[in-house]
Amino acid sequence: MLPKRLQKGDTIGVIAPSDPITGEKKEELLQAKAKVEKDGFVVKFSDHIFSNTLGYSATAKERAEDLNQMFADPTVTMVWCARGGQNCNSLFDEVDFECIRQNPKIFCGYSDITSLSNAIYSKTGLVTFSGTNFKTIATDETDYSYEETKKRFIEGNLALGQNEEYQVIKEGGAEGILVGGNLSLTRGLVSGKYALDFQDKILFLEELSLESGPALVSNFLYYMKQNGVFDHIRGLWLGFYDNPIPLEKIVQDVLGTEYTFPIVKCNHFGHTEKKTVIPIGTRARIDTRKKEAVELIEACVE
Repeated sequence: MLPKRLQKGDTIGVIAPSDPITGEKKEELLQAKAKVEKDGFVVKFSDHIFSNTLGYSATAKERAEDLNQMFADPTVTMVWCARGGQNCNSLFDEVDFECIRQNPKIFCGYSDITSLSNAIYSKTGLVTFSGTNFKTIATDETDYSYEETKKRFIEGNLALGQNEEYQVIKEGGAEGILVGGNLSLTRGLVSGKYALDFQDKILFLEELSLESGPALVSNFLYYMKQNGVFDHIRGLWLGFYDNPIPLEKIVQDVLGTEYTFPIVKCNHFGHTEKKTVIPIGTRARIDTRKKEAVELIEACVE
């Protein structure tokens, strides 16, 4: 199920389903709002976007209420998450997935947000997006990530990044539906009530090294291996990981020579300045013979 593309004059609803918007982050959010409205859009903040009821976030009910209201609001075309954090999964039981299914819209964010993005796709079939958070529009040093959102959501352009380099870890070719995002959060969706279906998927993964060092990354990957994730996927796409021990080295140690699917690495998604927009729930192809080793092969907005 595809959301409608964004057009000038449309309303963008901004929510904070993870960490709160407090202190200087309020001013950054207002700066991002001014920038987006200058480009011809209307920005609407959710009712609880500045709430910090618990001292570390608004309550799960408050944050889910904001999400549900934005999807139910007929004037809103896109729902954009303000920032990431650590407890987006607390919303899951409060989310009105049927409302989302009946009102498909662009849903975008990265980091902690990818747990919610994958859950929405899994429960509704709506294509969601791993892309820059709203607040980051004001704090990035360049407009790369913001321009990527406009390219994807307004133009419907399928290009992933801007002439980025790919490193081939394991050669091969594969097609499948994209799922994934932040490694620690994808690991949390391996089993349980909100478990992802990894069958025939292309899995994309990145991680924030400040929170997850190499040993913890190894822990996450081994957990996924032990629970059969890598027995089901068709391809693995690795993103940015800022650590002296590279992500691809850890992956190679965990996976060994047991698997035949292709593995590629790039640096234009994840916790980095330059973030392309990756649709969750859209078919993609990995072909390690090509310079652009990953390509989208079907539309992700109407």
